[in-house]
Amino acid sequence: MSFTTWFSFFCAASLIAISPGSGAILSMSHGLAYGVKRASVTILGLQFGLLLVLIIAGAGVGSLLLASEAAFSVVKVLGALYLMYLGVTQFFSQGGNDVPLRNQGTEECSHVPSFRRRVLTGFLTNASNPKGIVFMVAVLPNFINSQAALLPQLTILAITMVIVDTAVMHSYAFLAASMQDLLRDAKAQRMQNRVFGAVLVLIGASLFFVKRDAAASVS
Repeated sequence: MSFTTWFSFFCAASLIAISPGSGAILSMSHGLAYGVKRASVTILGLQFGLLLVLIIAGAGVGSLLLASEAAFSVVKVLGALYLMYLGVTQFFSQGGNDVPLRNQGTEECSHVPSFRRRVLTGFLTNASNPKGIVFMVAVLPNFINSQAALLPQLTILAITMVIVDTAVMHSYAFLAASMQDLLRDAKAQRMQNRVFGAVLVLIGASLFFVKRDAAASVS
């Protein structure tokens, strides 16, 4: 893979990561609620989900998925419902005892979801997103040389994408965590839960409008 091809993908990966989506909203939500250190676990899960999407797209499974209306519809509905579930759950969180607070000057929180649950939440958020699969199926072929070995190219692209996305998601989490002192009281917490919850529901609902032929129109 030439440096020019890699750098072009790096730029594309940066734009993809920076674009607001379910991963960014989840990173900000957990950064605000639990702090950057604990949000890092969620971001780890996001990267596992992103890797799965890259493998699906790179292995050609994504193309088969897009070719089957039934299979694509199942993935789309499950992904949409999962994001909407996360959004509704957060929207109705009341703050106070229901929302974890870092003790002043420390990273200690109460009512923090377990390590496994945070990883799983991040993983399912990316892995169940058909929009990501559609986009990767459309984008990856543009950076792969069909005359060269596929695995080394996919490895380079996957490592690049994960590093870029990890950095951007941590930036979102840090930005949100820096505002925690301003949102420490229960009323402010309820407000941020309403905002993040509503955005997740809207993003989930938007997945119902993702079309199977979207990749063809992009590429």
